[in-house]
Amino acid sequence: MPSACLIDNLLSPKTGFCNTFGLKLLKMAKTKTVYFCQSCGYEAPKWLGKCPACGEWNTFAEEKVTLSKKTDTRSSKAKSQTPVKLSEIKPLDEPRIHMPSEELNRVLGGGLVAGSLTLIGGEPGIGKSTLLLQNILSIRNKKILYVSGEESASQLKLRADRLGKVSDNTLILCETRLDNIFTQIENEEPQIVIIDSIQTIASDQIESASGSVSQVRECAAALLRYAKESGVPVILVGHINKDGAIAGPKVLEHIVDTVLQFEGDRQYLYRILRSIKNRFGSTSEIGIYEMVEKGLKEVKNPSEMLLSENRDEEMSGIAIGVTIEGIRPFMVEVQALVSSAAYGTPQRSVTGYDQRRLNMILAVLEKRARFKLGQKDVFLNMAGGLKVADPAIDMAVVASIMSSNFDISVSRKTVFVGEVGLSGEIRTVTRIEQRVAEAEKLGFECAVIPKGNLKGVKDKFTIKIVEVGKVEELLRFLFE
Repeated sequence: MPSACLIDNLLSPKTGFCNTFGLKLLKMAKTKTVYFCQSCGYEAPKWLGKCPACGEWNTFAEEKVTLSKKTDTRSSKAKSQTPVKLSEIKPLDEPRIHMPSEELNRVLGGGLVAGSLTLIGGEPGIGKSTLLLQNILSIRNKKILYVSGEESASQLKLRADRLGKVSDNTLILCETRLDNIFTQIENEEPQIVIIDSIQTIASDQIESASGSVSQVRECAAALLRYAKESGVPVILVGHINKDGAIAGPKVLEHIVDTVLQFEGDRQYLYRILRSIKNRFGSTSEIGIYEMVEKGLKEVKNPSEMLLSENRDEEMSGIAIGVTIEGIRPFMVEVQALVSSAAYGTPQRSVTGYDQRRLNMILAVLEKRARFKLGQKDVFLNMAGGLKVADPAIDMAVVASIMSSNFDISVSRKTVFVGEVGLSGEIRTVTRIEQRVAEAEKLGFECAVIPKGNLKGVKDKFTIKIVEVGKVEELLRFLFE
């Protein structure tokens, strides 16, 4: 960095140097290059292959940071806080803002909390903006400011017309500068603020592109201060990276109060809203939506959406399992196809299930149950496009594979719940009572569960309970 004497000489007309050149050099003197980790926001003076904070590789990106003495006027106006005894703090029982979507209310923990900062992430085109827009257009007693950094006002109008909803208390602002957004917030004084998306917003305090680590961190921190000081809830829409995580620094997820993940396969119509972090509620809740012509429709009974409509026809290779997403149990139709390998190497194709776990189950069947499946193609599919990671679906996978192998159908009135171990035993699973109760409610007649899982409480169910302890016992029940 040049000394003060050199800068004075450069800016003085007596030296003969160009004053413009001196100003440029002065500006360069106040700018430095740093490297930020895109995963956690760690700052380093040079590029590093591995982040020493989070341990991720190849996550450092170069950014130019201006050493400015300007301070944020909004943060300077904040009142100084003094320590208070925990016993003297009175809890506030503030009413939540009830959203029109019951599924969204369930995932939020009962509604939107005043002064909270909520982040909704998901893949492009999954329906994040549609979910928010159709909810805020149905709120009649709140003044809402919708800030769009990606779409124009005419595009939002076309989407609102497609949803079939019009609201006079929803204001649309197409802006990407944070200072201009706060100016409009002060003028309009909204009761709910939505930013779509946080990666497109940039602050004049930082000389870097929008979406960079420093911009996302600074803009999110400024919006958090506004939410906490004003009591106005703020909802942020966030992009995700190729790994499925929220794009930007990890500190973004630490700043916000609630992180919601909107996921699903765009080839299917169903979407799942999942709570990853929630300071005001449980993270075990999920909301299920169906994409229709006029927006997102709530799915009240997910079990019916995941089962085939033609339930009267008996077909081989199909078994019904019970899985749990969050705290909601629902039925999943497991479809399998086993055929002789046409080529030397047998195929293993999986949709919606872990392929390594399928290989483990096939090895258990060959080693423990003496079934030769090494020279056969095995195709496995979870109907409805759902991705299942619950090990309790293992028994349904075994039943569908053996049903297809012998070309013998399994009763559509029977459900299977159980985890398969390496020694061929059927292991107990969690929340077995909820799973059996869901099957009984939907009209199933028999439930095959691990031995001893219910521990004497099976008498309270009217559904027939069959307990199995090993894979061999399951096969004898199916085909004897």
